[in-house]
Amino acid sequence: MSLTSAATLATLDRTGPRRITDLAAVEGVTQPAMTALVRVMEESGLVERRGDASDKRVTLVCLTEAGASYVRRRRQAGVHAFERLIGELTGDEVEALVAALPALKHLAELESQDREGPKQ
Repeated sequence: MSLTSAATLATLDRTGPRRITDLAAVEGVTQPAMTALVRVMEESGLVERRGDASDKRVTLVCLTEAGASYVRRRRQAGVHAFERLIGELTGDEVEALVAALPALKHLAELESQDREGPKQ
């Protein structure tokens, strides 16, 4: 799976259903590229398109259960990789990481806000 596909699934998991144009902007790709990507992910059973109850002209891209399961598995694999790597650090290095956690959390929040843009 491409990084853009994985990132798009993660965005849908975090933010819920989105328009293709919104996803394209968040992921930094063109609308035609996102349309093609969504089509491939839809054929793979990871996403589905649904109508927007508040605007019948709009189609939203939504995660399927298979897509949500993929995101969970990918995140869990990342957690296991970090656990293994952290286990190889010295005590002082682990303490330095713990001390840096508030700043790292803040950076992640800022990045998430920047990528998601304004909410609908």
